[in-house]
Amino acid sequence: MAGLQSGITPQSITVHGRSRVLEVGFSDGAVYRIPFELMRVYSPSAEVQGHGPGQEVLQTGKREVELLALDPVGNYAVQPRFSDGHDSGIFSWDYLYFLGSQQEQLWADYERRLREAGADRDAPMASARGGSCGH
Repeated sequence: MAGLQSGITPQSITVHGRSRVLEVGFSDGAVYRIPFELMRVYSPSAEVQGHGPGQEVLQTGKREVELLALDPVGNYAVQPRFSDGHDSGIFSWDYLYFLGSQQEQLWADYERRLREAGADRDAPMASARGGSCGH
């Protein structure tokens, strides 16, 4: 597998379906267990991130999301297919390392964004505006 910008390379990737986590081991010895929900909520796709600052779409109802497939993208990333139909995010090795290493802060940011929006983490997604992003 190709390396990260930092020279750290992924050494193993294990999908734990029952516990809904993706376990990724890196050459620096770090092993991260990234919940599928966190991956889905922070998908790098335009459907989630938007096309620029301030266009992010707050994701809800993803606690029970499952990972149906994890396809390689070249030597630099994987593309998950989630049970809610979302499959357009390409997760580079760098991004997976970021998600794993920053989980605590990312969860705190997500919970803050939910509070600010008056949204419930488990509420179903509202219909998407003119697209299929509201899976």
